[in-house]
Amino acid sequence: MNRVYRHIFPGVRQELSRIKMRAEEIPDPELRTQALASIASKQFHCEGGAVYAAANLSMKEVLIPLIVSYQTISDYLDNLCDRSTSMDADDFRLLHKSMLDAVNPDAKLVNYYALRKEQEDDGYLHSLVSTCQSCLKRLPGYSAVKSHVQDLVGLYVDLQVYKHIKPELREQALLDWWELHKQRTPALQWNEFAAATGSTLGVFMLFLAATDPHLDDVEASSIHASYFPHVTGLHIMLDYLIDQEEDRQGGDLNFCNYYESENEMIERFAYIVDEARNDVSHMPASSFHRMIIEGLLALYLTDPKVSEQQEVRSVSKRLLRNSPLTRRFFLVNTKWIRKHMYEK
Repeated sequence: MNRVYRHIFPGVRQELSRIKMRAEEIPDPELRTQALASIASKQFHCEGGAVYAAANLSMKEVLIPLIVSYQTISDYLDNLCDRSTSMDADDFRLLHKSMLDAVNPDAKLVNYYALRKEQEDDGYLHSLVSTCQSCLKRLPGYSAVKSHVQDLVGLYVDLQVYKHIKPELREQALLDWWELHKQRTPALQWNEFAAATGSTLGVFMLFLAATDPHLDDVEASSIHASYFPHVTGLHIMLDYLIDQEEDRQGGDLNFCNYYESENEMIERFAYIVDEARNDVSHMPASSFHRMIIEGLLALYLTDPKVSEQQEVRSVSKRLLRNSPLTRRFFLVNTKWIRKHMYEK
């Protein structure tokens, strides 16, 4: 955390400041609004993702702009699709092709807005993609992780397409998609698989791994399996857990709503937490990855939204029962961050 406060957070803010200046110059008012909103409301996504750069400070000048640019693309496109002027699956897929291109250093940039009326962003999205590509070229082990990164990004793109189409089509599209992939995660329910595909943590861990010039495909494959589906699934299920009331009011899809009871939801969350801990216990520097898991639990379960929802409070109390020392530290730490860094 000393590294995070001294080196990572300042680097993230510097990078976001540069990106924000570029966003302010976007000519199209809708694209500009969503770009600026994604930066203003989701800064903590970039800060959380960039924690992975703390594990290799010698490469922070590559990892921070890479992670921040990639996460900014994700947040920007999520805003565009959530508040979209279209519900066209082809439009959403073309927008998200930028994320696939961002993790392929040799990809040619295209007009990602070609299927929507908003067009003029003055090169904003292209600049984010290009930053990612140029950073990846500086990662000596990227060839070993590239296919695994592309696998996770491909699943992420599918999720974003299916969850943003017309509400009456979403659930069936997601179920049909799960049928194609359920053999990969036989112990998960369809909503849990979908959630697991929505996290960027596995991609960021693979970026970090790619700083090792001696990384091979066996090691890269093991890292992929250690993060997907349980660590990534825990990340997004926690996000949906605290957003239940907000999503209910907005008519948005929420993967926690597919449990039959509060007890089932608690049992499934506990199972995913246990599996996530077990998965990372076999990784080198396993304490770092355990820190990520405990940090996620503390970050989400101390969110102010928790106290406003009785069912969520119940789940939170069960999951935080007998908190290990690391999680107790993060409980205090995240409360301090919210008070001193985000509350204005």
